[in-house]
Amino acid sequence: MKKTWMAVIAVVLCLVTMLSAVAFADSAPAADAPEVQAAANGAAESEADAAAGKRIYFAAPLFCQSEKDYNLKLVKVLEDHGYQVFLPQRDGFLAPDLEGLTEEELTKTIFDKDVSEVLKADIVFVLLDGRVPDEGACVELGIAYANGKRCYGFKTDARAVELNLELNPMITGCLIKLFRDNDGDSLIAQLEQYLSENEL
Repeated sequence: MKKTWMAVIAVVLCLVTMLSAVAFADSAPAADAPEVQAAANGAAESEADAAAGKRIYFAAPLFCQSEKDYNLKLVKVLEDHGYQVFLPQRDGFLAPDLEGLTEEELTKTIFDKDVSEVLKADIVFVLLDGRVPDEGACVELGIAYANGKRCYGFKTDARAVELNLELNPMITGCLIKLFRDNDGDSLIAQLEQYLSENEL
């Protein structure tokens, strides 16, 4: 009787494995899908830069023009110092640009691309402005920290929600360094100075 049950369980496990493989194959994106093309482009990136540990994922809110403009200023400083930066607003997928997709397809496309880029990065920078930091940027920071990436933060916002703390310790605990200045231009100068004297 025991052998019969073991055989039944083995058959069920085989069927589940086969069905999972079929479902995965059906859900794989077509070769001309945006995420596949982007992955192919990413594979062509310089391996020398990756080996040198200079690939950065820049996590930040990107929902208004002032946020996007400030992100670009910070990224320019990093790129001017020889770092290869993935900036989602410039290099990834934005929801308004992905017309014709269902909400599920849109979510999967953006999530998969951004997680893939976080995992390819050596370093993650996260912009922590706002009454509370951007939720998506915090998820990206958590993924980066859990995968051993070197994590840095920026903050120009005077607002804080933690009693006697500027940021939640679960955020600051991930960071090697927090660049902090209420003046955005002064923070950029601080970053310039740091990079002229240090490798990330």
